[in-house]
Amino acid sequence: MQKETIIKVIEDFVLTSEQNSYQGQYRFYDRPLVGFAAADDPIFTEYKNEGIIGPNFRLPGEWLPGAKTVISFFLPSSEYVKKSNYDDNFMSDAWIHARFQGEEFIFELRRHVIRYLQENGAQAMAPVLDPGFKIEITTISNWSERHAAYAAGLGTFSLNRGMITEKGIAGRFGSVITDLVFEATERPYSDPVEYCTFCMACVKRCPAKAISESGHDKKTCLEFLIDKTRTDYNKELDHYPYPACGKCQTKVPCENRIPK
Repeated sequence: MQKETIIKVIEDFVLTSEQNSYQGQYRFYDRPLVGFAAADDPIFTEYKNEGIIGPNFRLPGEWLPGAKTVISFFLPSSEYVKKSNYDDNFMSDAWIHARFQGEEFIFELRRHVIRYLQENGAQAMAPVLDPGFKIEITTISNWSERHAAYAAGLGTFSLNRGMITEKGIAGRFGSVITDLVFEATERPYSDPVEYCTFCMACVKRCPAKAISESGHDKKTCLEFLIDKTRTDYNKELDHYPYPACGKCQTKVPCENRIPK
């Protein structure tokens, strides 16, 4: 199977699925970026180091015995979703719909890619869909979509701990591991924060004051979101577990591109 084939499978699903929209009114995500990393790339072993992810991180081969490739994809938020979140009020309706309903769509995208690969004789799985996946909002997970994307050449980290791609920072990531061999995407960077200019725009945009020159304080961010859930935004949140702020990803120089 050629790389172009699986890229087209991902692109077509994103651009044609009705699930990638809010009640047919606007699209959550635009055309995705897709990258490939060798499952035995030494960078995955480096992720086990303290200060990067840590020893809880599981290698691709620990998720899928015989793993050969990690397929990573970035779904940039649509212009409608991004611009809806420009004002100084706390999160737009479109942004939170994209955060949670949009993530459900990305779950389905992972399943779609897995089915396609399996139907063509390959083994495939997604760590995020596996019962063994563990996520801790304030500490360490055993798989990181952003670090998989970094390994696959899609982008580098920013001051707010998001990831800047050639289509910017506003969006969501996903990945699938397979035993098929695909040529790895070259990483056009060597520094984990190479694309970030440290312009401090995200610091000014953060209503929780959770971003500083030192980086992003997850605990402060989460506590702010939970507090908002209990008070101001219960009606807007509807059935969502907590707000999805996103101010640090919108109306900033890296929103749509790699900043100069």
